[in-house]
Amino acid sequence: MHQNIDLKPLRDHPLFLEKAALWFSEKWGIDEQIYCESIEKCIQNKTGIPQWYVVLNAEREIIAGAGIIENDFHDRKDLSPNLCALFVEGRYRGQGVAKYLLDFAREDCGKLQIEKLYLVTDHTSFYEKCGWSFLAMVKGEDDTVQRMYTALTF
Repeated sequence: MHQNIDLKPLRDHPLFLEKAALWFSEKWGIDEQIYCESIEKCIQNKTGIPQWYVVLNAEREIIAGAGIIENDFHDRKDLSPNLCALFVEGRYRGQGVAKYLLDFAREDCGKLQIEKLYLVTDHTSFYEKCGWSFLAMVKGEDDTVQRMYTALTF
């Protein structure tokens, strides 16, 4: 794993709110304001959902991030909360950053009394390597069928 990286739960680092909202917006093509509102809620309600995390490099640039939200735009509202918006910048891929972020989120949510997390993806083997299990196929809001994974927190 890359040595000079620093994972920040945004609830404890409100100064990163705007920078993180812009970064997530650019990666996922979702309005920056939506991320701003969700991250703000995370900062205000430190122990609930949503939660947001960023990984910084030595230059304090965001190189990866993810969130925990109630529902990641799918029809199974009972499968909650969802890890969402996981993204690692290209030059940091293949170095364990995503697994580090996934494990941190699972541990952090365990401390917040959340027993299980879910996520939707079109990846077929990556999450299994990180300790997640395939659960079911779910329908996205745009009617696409996606893979749903689950993992216990720790």
